[in-house]
Formats: sequence, structure tokens, C-alpha cells
Amino acid sequence: MTNFQETRALFQLPEDVIYLDGNSLGPLPKAAPQRMAEVMQEEWGGDLIRAWNSRGWMSWPDRLGDRIGALIGAAGGSVAIGDTLSIKVFQAVSSALDMNPDRRVILSDSGNFPTDLYMADGLSRLKGAGHEVRVVAPEAVADALDDSIAVLMLTEVDYRTGRRHDMAEMTRIAHQHGVITVWDLAHSAGAFPVDLAGAGADFAVGCTYKYLNAGPGAPAFIYVAPAHQASVAPALSGWLGHEAPFAFDRDYRPADGVRRMRVGTPPILAMAALEAALDVWDGVSLADIRTGSEALMAAFIDTVATVCPTLELASPRDVAQRGSQVSFRHPEGYAIMQALIDHKIIGDFRAPDIIRFGFTPLYLSISEVVRAAETLGDIVNNAVWDQDKYKIRSAVT
Repeated sequence: MTNFQETRALFQLPEDVIYLDGNSLGPLPKAAPQRMAEVMQEEWGGDLIRAWNSRGWMSWPDRLGDRIGALIGAAGGSVAIGDTLSIKVFQAVSSALDMNPDRRVILSDSGNFPTDLYMADGLSRLKGAGHEVRVVAPEAVADALDDSIAVLMLTEVDYRTGRRHDMAEMTRIAHQHGVITVWDLAHSAGAFPVDLAGAGADFAVGCTYKYLNAGPGAPAFIYVAPAHQASVAPALSGWLGHEAPFAFDRDYRPADGVRRMRVGTPPILAMAALEAALDVWDGVSLADIRTGSEALMAAFIDTVATVCPTLELASPRDVAQRGSQVSFRHPEGYAIMQALIDHKIIGDFRAPDIIRFGFTPLYLSISEVVRAAETLGDIVNNAVWDQDKYKIRSAVT
């Protein structure tokens, strides 16, 4: 049984703040600053360029990839770390298209995160020859799968509503039609148990700055099913995906396995923070994480329904169809969220009308989420949000 009092103690959290935005940016693990300082002062400062060898920097993307793989149901040697999520989406979708060369359609849904759709659109334009992105409603994806689809690209958990796709079932249907699957785990990794191998997923990508708590702009990851690794062709043939980077050959030869999906130089300082963040997960059961987050979400939803029944739940009521976030709709959602933040309860807003809250027992308690829900009810019921200062739009919402 995971001791969540112990895990809470591993994070730097202001005492007077209830933090319900870990689905957007996880809080700071207390060990991260010291780990980064060690890397800067002792490794970089002391060993200088020698640290690539003496400190094993070059292998960090592989070692950390295996640690993330353990959290998402991936076999060792099937996850690589580096670059950004957008780049990893491009890599995965491009490779998936190459595996279905006689097909031209990338199927996705309207709940997908915009950057995934943007990258797919751009890739389709680069490919030309009739390639297109076809977008349907989330509940219509299964019926839209047919033998014309090359790639199914889905985010497992809808970033606005928290609606969750059944990965195993959607992958099964896709494979019946010869479709290659690409799953975005941005709102899944660290939020609940994921079983990429068991689901038969072909590719997956994700970020590490949400439920994995690795810090703003932390490096992304990519998963390639072991069965595909020997044949997958990297669209971005960066030098660190080369079989022998320091041979400096003129021609590109892909490295063995998932290492061929590496592109640029590993961001060592960011990986130091990621390493510290992953240490939090030692001894943590993802099944306990899910049980705890379900209890937190139930307490929040039930309290909001009691104190503010007019607020519309945007997330599925059935917890099995929901990730680890809860969203509500309100035409003044932005101002409501700013008022909440002013009352030291931090969530976020997503246009046009979604107020969004993330839940994890790693550092949240039932009493905190009940208090947050009661404060939300007070702000809505008493129109506390109806002040000019809460309606000024910031660059980041």
C-alpha cells in the first residue's frame, strides 16, 4: 500500500495553496534543485565535457526511458527521452504513415490536443499526394475506422473534458483494419495505470511535466513497440539517432531499437530534474494512484453538486470513462478560475468555457479537495468572479 503522506512530503508545496493543476504542470519535487545543482556544479563544473563519459550523460535518455516505460506498461528498451512532445508526435505519425504506404488518411478526434492536430496537418502537407487529417467526434472514432485509414492518432485523455478512450479496444479495432496506432499519453502517464504492451499499441508519445512532475519544458518521450523497432524509419534523422554518432559519417544509419528515435543532444539539466521526479515513483503503486485519484474526484464532484448544483459537469460522470481530471462548464469560466486562484486554489481554464482540475493522491488530500469545491461553490453562487480584475486575460490561461 502506497503511503501518500510520505509522497506528499517529497514535494515543495506552499502551505496555504491547494494545487489542482498538476495535470498541466506538476509541482516541484524537493530533490530536484539539489540534483540539478549537483549536475551543474560537480558534473558540468568539475568534469566539464568529460562528463558525457564519466557521468554517463549520453545514456540518460535510455535509462530514464526505461524508468518511464515501467510506468506506462512498456518493455525495457522501448522508450526514449528527448526533444519536445510536438517533435515526438511528428516522429511517431510520420513513421506510422511509412508503415502504411498505400493509405493517406490520419484519423483523429475533435478532443485531441491542438498541437497534435497541427503537427499532423503539417506532416500531411509535407507528404502531399493526397494525405489528409480526418477529425471526428470522440465517440465516433470506432465507426470511422476502416481500410482507408493509415494511422489512428489519439490522445488517451481529452485535455478539456477528461474523457478517456479505451486504448485496448480502440487499438484492437484499428488493427482489425490494418491501421497503425499512435497514442498521446500527456494526460495519462503518472495519472493511472497504462499498459501499452498489453493494449498492443504501436507508438506512444508523452510529456513529463504534468503528472510526472519533471518541471516546465521537461523532455518528452516516445514509445515504439518492440516488433516495429528494427524496421521503423525515423523522419527526423538526427545525429544521436545514428548508429555511430561519433563516427561522423556522411550518410545516416539508424541505431538499433528505439534509440533511432533520438534526435538532438540530450538536455542534461532538464534530465537531472526528470531523474529526481522519477525517484518519487519508487515504491508507488499506480493502482493505488488510481484508487486515490478516483476518491479525490468523487469527493470534488459530489461536493460541487451539493453546494453549486447549477455548475455543469463537462467530464464523464462514469469514472471508468474519465482520466484523472474533472472539468466544469460556465460562460464565465475564465473569471471564475482567476477568482479561485486569488483564493489560493489553483486550477486552470481552457477556452471557450472549461474550468479544469487535476487530481493525484501523491500530494492531495480529501479534505483539501472538499474545501476547494466549497470555495468554488461560494465564488459561483455569490458571483465573486464578477470583478474587473478577474476578467483580464493573461497570456497563459
